[in-house]
This record gives sequence, C-alpha cells and structure tokens, in this order.
Amino acid sequence: MAWLWWLGAALVLGVVELVTVDLIFLMFAGGALAGALAALLGAPLWGQVLVFAVVSVVLLFGVRPWAKRLLARSTPETLTNVAAHVGREATVLIDVTERAGRIKLMGEVWTARAARPGTVLPAGTTVRVVRIDGAIAVVEATADTTLHP
Repeated sequence: MAWLWWLGAALVLGVVELVTVDLIFLMFAGGALAGALAALLGAPLWGQVLVFAVVSVVLLFGVRPWAKRLLARSTPETLTNVAAHVGREATVLIDVTERAGRIKLMGEVWTARAARPGTVLPAGTTVRVVRIDGAIAVVEATADTTLHP
C-alpha cells in the first residue's frame, strides 16, 4: 500500500513541475517513482526513503543539467515585456523632445522623450525605440526622418 503514497507524491510533484517548469520537481517525482518501485519490491520504509533520496540526487545533479541544456537549445529566444519594444518603430503623436512627448507603439500610446538632447521629433514622424526607462520610451529618428532643432 505504501507504493500508492509514493505514486501520489510523484503525481503531485509532476503537477508542481508543470507550474514551475524548472525541472527540479520533476527530478523529485522521478525519485518518488523509484520509491514506489522499492515499495512494490517489498523494501522497508527506510529503504524506500533511501532509494527516493539517492535517485532524486542523481537525477538533480546528473540528468537535470543535461535536460536544461537540451530544453534551452530547442526553445527559441523570445523577448518579452519591455525588451520586446526596444528596436521597434513607432509614430509620434505629440512632438517628442528631450523632456516629453507621446508616441503610438504597437497600438498603445506611450510617453516618450528623445534620445539626443536638443532634438525635436514632430508629430507624424516615424521613430525607433532605443530603450525603455520605466514607463517612458526613449526614441530616436529613423534614418529617413528629417529633424527640426
């Protein structure tokens, strides 16, 4: 009957792994499955716990680094949040100076300022996002834009 507890623990750890996706709880789930196998083979409780601990440690330090490398290689690098906006083009809605302005970036209105001091980017100008400072997009003119001092 102890093998059912180990199987239940493995299932719970597998569900936790689905939430964290760090391959740590998956290694513990493998250890729990090994503990269930030991219980099925008639090992005493201390033997089951020992099998769980040894298999979990071997999986954590032996299999997990390899699995993480494999996962990283097969997963495309996707920029998210603020990093996804850097390099994108936007349209100036309200003149952008080194202090203030408004742009339309990916359908959203952002507060913006010019990357170079003394630059004024008039409404209708196409700009490129250089970086994001907090909630402010720092922009520069694209190559085909003429600037007004």
